[in-house]
Amino acid sequence: MKVQIKMIFVLLMGVLLVAAGCTNKSQEPKKNEQENRAQTVKKFEIVEAKKFTLKNIRGIGYPGNDNALYVAANDGLKMYKDATWYETAAKQHDYIGFQAVETGFIGSGHPEKGTDLRDPLGLVKSVDKGETLQKLAFYGKANFHFTAASFSGNSIYVINEKQNDDLSLGVNYSTDNGNTWKKSAFKDFTADSYGMMAVHPKNGETMAMATRSGIYFSYDNGNTMKLLTDPIMVTALTFSGDSVLFSSVENEKILLKSLNPVSGEQTVIASPFLDYDNPITYLAVNPKNNNQIAFTTYKNDLYESIDGGQNWKKLLDGK
Repeated sequence: MKVQIKMIFVLLMGVLLVAAGCTNKSQEPKKNEQENRAQTVKKFEIVEAKKFTLKNIRGIGYPGNDNALYVAANDGLKMYKDATWYETAAKQHDYIGFQAVETGFIGSGHPEKGTDLRDPLGLVKSVDKGETLQKLAFYGKANFHFTAASFSGNSIYVINEKQNDDLSLGVNYSTDNGNTWKKSAFKDFTADSYGMMAVHPKNGETMAMATRSGIYFSYDNGNTMKLLTDPIMVTALTFSGDSVLFSSVENEKILLKSLNPVSGEQTVIASPFLDYDNPITYLAVNPKNNNQIAFTTYKNDLYESIDGGQNWKKLLDGK
């Protein structure tokens, strides 16, 4: 009997709202509507964010084309740079599955209402902080809650949750920036859940997955998997160079650790105290500076360290 694969988190699917209208009246009203709409189109720019509250965090990361920590929220991108928060004044898309890469970022999700983009976005990429989007794959066809990408290179991984003609169910990967796809065989994977994925920043063939029963690791695009930890609940992970940085829930404690995939050695990293009901949800390491680490929590707290975890600063309080 095949093991039924279940997601770790309850995924809230976006509702597609379509506004359409037609009329047989003269064309003058239509022209006026178009002119009025053009006047209300917001100019894209990065502006200082005076005050904001995050409802949902979709991912965090350090894009290589900027010197800021990016937070993907349901109402667009927020950037933390030089002790100041910024945000996009337009094109505030819901970038589910946000992944920072060397040239910008990759994401899936839903477009801001009122744009001419299809919903869902499929897989898109931006190299200009979200001003324009390059359509990589499955545009208007799919939304991927779990994605992963190598910081440099062209490797992308997605978990496909719905049967369709374009992509197999389960984990799929592309080595050419989304042009072609293959299904990961996941040989020797015995967990009963899929979870967050991470890809080596330079070697796209090397990936890891967090599950409810530990971390699985692969050197061949997920075709063969190896369990690297004891059967513990792992809620988030990312690569820090060749090591895996991850958070686990053990004995009702939230822990942050570093794992050497070759030796299996684990090192506990000091982190702020977190209540048992507020686990870490996303982890990010700046590939250009591995001492710069950030993580978010279930309650939308955001912490950052610039010295490898010795000291932490709370950037956002989800209360």
